[in-house]
Amino acid sequence: MSHANGPGEGAEPEYRLATADDAAAIADVIRDVVEGPNPVVFDRPWSIEEVSMWRRRLGNSGAIYVAIEGGTLIGFGALDYNTRQPETCTLGVWLRSEWRRRGIGTVLAEYLLSHAREQNFRRVVGSLPDNNEAALSFLSAIGALAPLINPDSRFELPL
Repeated sequence: MSHANGPGEGAEPEYRLATADDAAAIADVIRDVVEGPNPVVFDRPWSIEEVSMWRRRLGNSGAIYVAIEGGTLIGFGALDYNTRQPETCTLGVWLRSEWRRRGIGTVLAEYLLSHAREQNFRRVVGSLPDNNEAALSFLSAIGALAPLINPDSRFELPL
């Protein structure tokens, strides 16, 4: 099926911080991820209200960045944190299945790593699922990128 501005057809995605208006589209990406094999972090679809509450909870310290192509939100990345570990944040990136393996997640991760640097996070932890080779490969690449973008931090994968 071919459609204008579809996957791989020319225009570069636009990247920006998520706004309140993105909650429904982010919830739709989460639904797509959960329906696929080996979902990372999300074990069920989220409601629009759950996404809205998450974005508000992150405030300025955390962040959700989105990738937009042809007016459609095709993926997002999040930098989450726990107030009990103020120097540590968790990085995750999720894309609609047809947009994966195109470098979009890497660009989202670059924005998140820059945000982590601006917020003085010292440890960036990746969310790693069981039996998901694509996610492991992606996070390994991000781990190599992290010191270039955020030299004061260290990137870790959970054991």
